Amino acid sequence: MMVEGNAHPETESPSIVPGRTGIVGLGLIGGSFARALAKGGREVYAYDPNEEITSFAAIETTTGVLTDEIIGTCELIVLACYPEACVAWLREHANLVNSGAIVIDTGGVKRSICEPCFEIAREFGVTFIGCHPMAGTQFSGYAHSRANMFEGAPMVVCPAPEVRGVECLSLVDRLEGLLAPCGFDKFTVTTPERHDRVIAYTSQLAHVVSNAYVKSPTLGLRDGFSAGSYKDLTRVARLNPTMWCELFLDDADNLANEIGIIITELSKYKDALEKRDASRLTDLLAEGDRIKRADLAKEEEV
Repeated sequence: MMVEGNAHPETESPSIVPGRTGIVGLGLIGGSFARALAKGGREVYAYDPNEEITSFAAIETTTGVLTDEIIGTCELIVLACYPEACVAWLREHANLVNSGAIVIDTGGVKRSICEPCFEIAREFGVTFIGCHPMAGTQFSGYAHSRANMFEGAPMVVCPAPEVRGVECLSLVDRLEGLLAPCGFDKFTVTTPERHDRVIAYTSQLAHVVSNAYVKSPTLGLRDGFSAGSYKDLTRVARLNPTMWCELFLDDADNLANEIGIIITELSKYKDALEKRDASRLTDLLAEGDRIKRADLAKEEEV
């Protein structure tokens, strides 16, 4: 049901049920949120475009289906779908969301989700926080979701730019409480712009490199010749092409820049090899080793 304009429905808004959560999308991430929160004793109502998945989840995990009538009673709503779908859902249902609730997304990019969702949230007087749980697997779908998916994982949080200082700390603290059953290790507050710049390197580039690496014709000869290095580098070559295409295009400027950097660096190794330049090659390898060791030392200090 849609209501035009800024107003909420004329009927009296339903009261929030503390801890009640609505989840939109029961894939790997949405399903894992549902399992973790349900295991933690929360009421979880969910919706997935695939009715069979929604019904299956209701048998073992969720309390029921997230309907228009239930939306207004949820204290937390998790949009666990593709970026465009997250924005579309909020645009269509914002008038039903309780003003005391928090709506988050779980997308791997933030600018394309946060910018329109912040505007929608302001228009309808609801709270939207862009989120990115830093966890997952190379598999997809509800069948691969699990209650411990997020245990010990970081959560990146992008509040609206006008939410600052004590208000921001209070909001993030409340979100941490709502998501406590998930077991996140820490919540990192940043902007959508910084998130997308960094994630292009830490996640998206790794998927591109892995996906390109397996295209060598030598792949067919690997039997008996591959071990840990091969497994590490190829793990994320297996992916959901439709989802990752949308994520890559939404962050195309940052990702293209990172690909350009790695092409430049790889060309240095290629040039040293072609010239049989042992000194140059050793320097390049030592440089990479030094940078990685410094990065590990920084992690240990934290």
